[in-house]
Amino acid sequence: MPMGYMATTAILAWCTFFAVVAPRRPRPLGTLSFWFGLGLNEVPFVGIYVLLVSTALAAAQGDLDSPAAKVTAAVAVVAVVGLAVSAWRGLRTDQVVGRALEQGLGAGWRDRVRAPLRRHRPWTRILLLPGLMRRRDVRRIPDIRYGDAGRRNLLDIYRRRDAPRNAPVLIYFHGGGYTSGAKNREARPLLYRLAGQGWLCISANYRLRPRTTFPGHQIDAKKVIAWVREHASEYGADPSRLFVAGSSAGSNLAAVCALTPNAPVFQPGFESADTSVTAAICLYGYYGHFFGEQPTETPSPNQPYAYLNPGAPPFLIAHGTKDALASVEGARNFVDQLRRVSDRTVVYAELPGGQHSFDLFHSPRFEAVVDGVEAFAAWILAAPERAPDSTR
Repeated sequence: MPMGYMATTAILAWCTFFAVVAPRRPRPLGTLSFWFGLGLNEVPFVGIYVLLVSTALAAAQGDLDSPAAKVTAAVAVVAVVGLAVSAWRGLRTDQVVGRALEQGLGAGWRDRVRAPLRRHRPWTRILLLPGLMRRRDVRRIPDIRYGDAGRRNLLDIYRRRDAPRNAPVLIYFHGGGYTSGAKNREARPLLYRLAGQGWLCISANYRLRPRTTFPGHQIDAKKVIAWVREHASEYGADPSRLFVAGSSAGSNLAAVCALTPNAPVFQPGFESADTSVTAAICLYGYYGHFFGEQPTETPSPNQPYAYLNPGAPPFLIAHGTKDALASVEGARNFVDQLRRVSDRTVVYAELPGGQHSFDLFHSPRFEAVVDGVEAFAAWILAAPERAPDSTR
């Protein structure tokens, strides 16, 4: 019996189930969906390659004659079909993002910014090297101190090597449920892409539990913004054009930052610093409640619901329909509440088949989201004082 072939197929079939079906209830099963399904959901081509090659090798060695081997081959075929479904969902994301931008920015948004949404994607990286992040034209400057909390108060800077002047700024906060995570793991395709387009991109660590709790994380996030206001010009950037972004818990940080400009409670010792932002970008965010839960009438102070106001800056929010850790229902509810209150643009893209942490690889899904972020930012920068849009 071809034990190696059977083991490989069994493992990939198991992961394919959690990638494609991705059950979210009960919560322990949802956790399995995240851990076992995330990789193949974003880079299904890798799984297809392994299954095809292992099946071809087993056939060439004459190992497919036994009944067990034939059953294994059938399972491999089903898994390949499942992975093809996952790939198709990822490829559909560009259409979803396009519709979200049209709904949020208006039908003529392309004419205003002259930025085509669909671009030539890095298919070599997507298909063969999805984990390769570095670009020759972008320099990463690591471990710059912005506070006094050791390595948890360090940030990385991404900038184009020719150092363009008056660059807009993106600040990014990683996820990890406030207990883990690091500044050099998530959203790197976004950071490198925008840096390559002339942006100054910053990815920052912040203090985690149990070393601190709320509002410690939020204070650190505000410190990063204050640091950028003071030092961005040293790196050729224009701190008046400042976008804040984050993933998962970092999305919560970004949202609260955007909704609480210059709030003294989050700026102890640096109350006079300008911490307002131009816009916010939130990826698979946790906004204050889990799957099946409803926000309380009085939201807690670590939830962005507590700070909704008509003066909120523009938001772009992207969330996957298969997210097993931060529910898509929670994202929908936050978008609905934000649109009810805010006078500014809210763009919401609900990604078919998207799981939590969809920003780890160069995948068709995340490349489409990055296209959307770039187009959204170009629209905002082209009309920073634009009146509220009735198409929200």
